[in-house]
Amino acid sequence: METVPIVYFSDVLCVWAYIAQLRVDAIKTAFAGQVRFDNRFCSVFGDTARKIATSWGDADGYARFNAHLRHSAEKFPEVRVHPQIWLTVRPASSMAAHLFLKATHLAEAAGHCPAGSADAMTRATRKAFFEEARDIAQRGVLHAIARDAGADVAAIEPLIDDGRAFAALASDYQDADAMRIQGSPSFVLNEGRQKLYGNVGFRIIEANIQELLRTPHPDQASWC
Repeated sequence: METVPIVYFSDVLCVWAYIAQLRVDAIKTAFAGQVRFDNRFCSVFGDTARKIATSWGDADGYARFNAHLRHSAEKFPEVRVHPQIWLTVRPASSMAAHLFLKATHLAEAAGHCPAGSADAMTRATRKAFFEEARDIAQRGVLHAIARDAGADVAAIEPLIDDGRAFAALASDYQDADAMRIQGSPSFVLNEGRQKLYGNVGFRIIEANIQELLRTPHPDQASWC
């Protein structure tokens, strides 16, 4: 059976990646055994204070961004966004969560955390911020999320302490630059020939995968 590899870049503080999680799950269900996601991170909210000030203004930027997110989420009744998001809790950076999640992935790969821990942690981390307005830049919050998700904090922390999680995260960010990733979320297929970026619907992703399954030769460009 042919398998389509999908390199998937996202930032845990990006609302479109939060919404896209449902589409990722639907793709995995629709193409069970035919797709393989390689989950990586890109830096969109590496410095949230600078991003909000630059994009939404110094004076009332957080309030305007809050209104924008809530308005965007209204179009997707299947997701919930906390009304106080970015108002009462303002994570300084997504990098702290990305680092912890990369460490979780490494611990899982080494057999020190149950299978699926990294995916479960990523979902739970997004939910903690967007639905519960928790500060996912705080290590204590990440520890609590990990414990609730069944991940072993004692197996995760050493991978941060010895630098391996930093190296893995640096590789993600460097790959995002090398692949010219524009933002979050981004789906990269067909060895970089096809890139789907932003609020992309399920049917568009599905069509690209179906075309690759129909013509799985890497040296032949897809018509999609």
